[in-house]
Amino acid sequence: MLLWLAQELSGSVSAFNVFNYITLRAVLSMLSALLISFIIGPSIIRKLVTYKIGQAVRDDGPSSHLVKTGTPTMGGALVLISVVITTMLWADLNNRLVWVVLVVTLGFGLIGFIDDFLKVIYGNPKGLSAKSKLLGQSLIALLLALYLADSASMPEQMELIVPFFKQVAYPMGVLGFVILTFFVVVGTSNAVNLTDGLDGLAILPTVMVSGALGIFAYVAGNMVFAKYLGFPYIPGAGELTIICASLSGAGLAFLWFNAYPAEVFMGDVGALALGAALGTIAVIVRQEIVLFVMGGVFVIETLSVILQVVSFKLTGKRIFRMAPLHHHFELKGWKENQVVVRFWIITMMLVLIGLSTLKIR
Repeated sequence: MLLWLAQELSGSVSAFNVFNYITLRAVLSMLSALLISFIIGPSIIRKLVTYKIGQAVRDDGPSSHLVKTGTPTMGGALVLISVVITTMLWADLNNRLVWVVLVVTLGFGLIGFIDDFLKVIYGNPKGLSAKSKLLGQSLIALLLALYLADSASMPEQMELIVPFFKQVAYPMGVLGFVILTFFVVVGTSNAVNLTDGLDGLAILPTVMVSGALGIFAYVAGNMVFAKYLGFPYIPGAGELTIICASLSGAGLAFLWFNAYPAEVFMGDVGALALGAALGTIAVIVRQEIVLFVMGGVFVIETLSVILQVVSFKLTGKRIFRMAPLHHHFELKGWKENQVVVRFWIITMMLVLIGLSTLKIR
């Protein structure tokens, strides 16, 4: 919207041409998302409290979490509102990839909203059934995969790129691409949701990973940089930098309210949507493996749940004291803040490793 206005005005005032630079708009997008979230955040939290939209804590979790019962949830809606508004303000709305990411993000957000709504209304920590949730996620992910496969204009847009190796990329074909996209988007969405169990645990890794993906999107959308660094050139991918910046800005603002002791929880409406956004962007810029590396905390949290379930069904024994993994460390005696900050540090290291693949190829 503002980009269109600036382009219109640039005909008479050349200074407005500066808004054509993605880097400037990314900075403004991040600042705008921060500002919007800070402005509307307190009022949204008050509304959640007024309507008694409080968290129902799982009864089989750590006993220390019982004090969190009633804390406002569905705060992820704050992030989504900020991201949508900011993207509309600063992104090129003629770019189809921008709309693809927004539609997928809001689609997963709707599934999360229904899940949170059922939890609040019926006081059931389990909310929407796992089958119903997976069905909705699968439908959106498959439609996304088919659309991206159908609209791919170059073979490189359906290759699996192996990081750290300049010439190693595997053509997947339509079927392989659809399967990979499905697992990346659905898997990342649920992985972020599983990680969102402690105050601030999921949101800062999301901020860091989205910021790094913004750099990859910028490179992939720039013909000169893509060629120099050995990345496939993806026309239009640069505009996704704006969405990544807005995700980072809105996420940082949300952390202000979500830091221990949390004033509001993200809920599935936020966690499912943010995870889907990260997965979708990674697929578009062909960095699925790098996402796997940078989001290592999300991966480990998910694997801990899978291993726990498989082990218990096969042997009747549990590998961890409780899954996801952050609960295991809590029961070992780590304070909640210790778990959160240490997982943040691990994510920061993994993101730096992911970013190193830009040059080490």
